[in-house]
Amino acid sequence: MTTSVDRRALNRALLARQMLLRRHAMSPIEAIEHLVGMQSQAPNPPHIGLWSRLDGFGFDDLTAPMNDRRVLRMVLMRGTLHLVSARDALMLRPLTQPILDNHLRSPRGAALTGVPGAAAHARKILEDAPRSDKELRALLAEHRPDADAADLAWAVRLSLPLVQVPPRGIWGASGVAKHTTLEAWLDGHPVPEPSVDEMVLRYLGAFGPATVQDVQQWSGLTRLGEVVERHRSGLRAFRDEEGRTLYDLPDAPRPEPDTPAPVRFVPDFDNLLLSHADRARIISEEHRRRVFTVNGIIRATYLVDGFVHGMWKIEKVRGGVTLRISPFAPVPAREREALAEEGARLLAAAHPAAKARTVEFEPPDPR
Repeated sequence: MTTSVDRRALNRALLARQMLLRRHAMSPIEAIEHLVGMQSQAPNPPHIGLWSRLDGFGFDDLTAPMNDRRVLRMVLMRGTLHLVSARDALMLRPLTQPILDNHLRSPRGAALTGVPGAAAHARKILEDAPRSDKELRALLAEHRPDADAADLAWAVRLSLPLVQVPPRGIWGASGVAKHTTLEAWLDGHPVPEPSVDEMVLRYLGAFGPATVQDVQQWSGLTRLGEVVERHRSGLRAFRDEEGRTLYDLPDAPRPEPDTPAPVRFVPDFDNLLLSHADRARIISEEHRRRVFTVNGIIRATYLVDGFVHGMWKIEKVRGGVTLRISPFAPVPAREREALAEEGARLLAAAHPAAKARTVEFEPPDPR
């Protein structure tokens, strides 16, 4: 039997899976694995995403796991950088290689010759010592003076499973991004069997109920309907307001649509906004066009009653920090007070040494 489900029910289910209805008492690694990775196009957003989801999370809580290689940053779903556990890096990377192979088959890739040889040479270079993109280009130019080093480096990044090594990705650290291979970084780590079935079922656990198109949007892969079909007898089916069929794990949380949802700050690039073909369960199309920029930046947002209500950013000013909140519509007094309190806590956690911390609201900009 197929059950009908409306937008608010999908919203509350998503918030529950994303640990945004309440903060959870679990380790950062447990949370990252539950979320099947966190998009990390910029180094800092996952820290804020974990702070909004976990009880007692400190912004230095990822330092040890990153340094001892239990979590890492690498290109995975959708061909974008993600923060994942070591196990998930090894399991997911082979599954997402077809996304990068498609780029290699583009006109830019088709014009290149000798890519396998360049990749083999680059592997030796990067496993000898982590290198920046600039260093890699220079060394590839020595190896292949007849080729465009920038194009070869691009092809190498698509061909090899590369890890962005610390201190990149550690809160408060700076420095150019350097890479080595996944195999070198996790040498000796047990290698799990890549499983697209596991990937799809875990997606449903973190983002369901969802359509086949939703899981394909999140992963960047195609033909996942075959996977869903294999497990269909063990899944629950729903019908949304547009008549689409959504699937879910039978015992996954699906709170009542009127379940209270606290205000929450969502960082740039968070998968909360990126992991469905139809994002209406969390953001309107009008607001999505303002949050998703033409150059690929996904701006930080905040939630009121579970839906995106505006954007925010932290600015450093005269030795202090200001959290600037930009509403899309007037914020009711109670929610405004809650945002101010939550924002003050975020600033204290993210910038404890700041001499002054303020939260400021800009006038609503409905456009």
